[in-house]
Amino acid sequence: MPAQFIEITLPGFSLADTLDCGQAFRWKETGENTFSGIHRGHFLTVSQQGDRIRFDGVTEEEFAGIWAPYFDLDTDYDSMKAVFSADPVLKEACGFCGGIRLLRQDPWEALCSFIISQNNNIPRIKGIIDRLCRQLGEPCGEDFAFPSPERLAACSLEELAPLRAGFRAKYILDAAQKVADGTVDLTKIPALPMVEARESLMQIKGVGVKVAECALLYGFHRLDAFPVDTWIKKALAEYYPDGFPAFAEPRGVAQQFLFHYIRQVRPGANSPQQDTSR
Repeated sequence: MPAQFIEITLPGFSLADTLDCGQAFRWKETGENTFSGIHRGHFLTVSQQGDRIRFDGVTEEEFAGIWAPYFDLDTDYDSMKAVFSADPVLKEACGFCGGIRLLRQDPWEALCSFIISQNNNIPRIKGIIDRLCRQLGEPCGEDFAFPSPERLAACSLEELAPLRAGFRAKYILDAAQKVADGTVDLTKIPALPMVEARESLMQIKGVGVKVAECALLYGFHRLDAFPVDTWIKKALAEYYPDGFPAFAEPRGVAQQFLFHYIRQVRPGANSPQQDTSR
């Protein structure tokens, strides 16, 4: 049987920037502009050549139901960038990394990932998450799926020691227990007003405003979320002392372009925490 794949044309899209801009941590670069990863128990190898994006090992049904939504392919990012470009700094950001799309990640995986990201650097975040999935996740394709909250909630801190997550292990466990027992109902978060959604997530130990905003933006696709980490805080102080432009909506997308841009390009943006994620 010939290998199944879907190929699309998507001008202006950057696969590398989308998968390596600090919003997701499980994608592995396996070749030139080629990545492999898992979403909701589905394994994918995806590659880009020019404007052509190839999704290997997927049926048309899987592409339409899993991967097109995940990569947010039906959203008009050109219209957003046209709005953002009224601001000179955001215009530069759009020119540099406007090929980013906000991934529609699994809410539980995103929440757990950004708990792990606290005071951490990207290679170490990826290592902890990889060990978590290999130790507790189900085999999936050439990798392992992200473990469910129920699977994690059944663990002890001693069982999580091999993850080498440090102080974050107790936060991961608390998150799993609160999600598994319904204290934090992830299915209700998308419909809650932003303040209530944030407060619901902040019932979890170790989840402050920043982690909650990251989970809302990247796990629930709440594009009104605006995570403020050390990089964004620096950008707001340096470029927006009077406040972030009110017209730059959706704020979550504008924030992502700005975040990736200032870490990579903007003069004076270098920091001792250059490899630090959210």
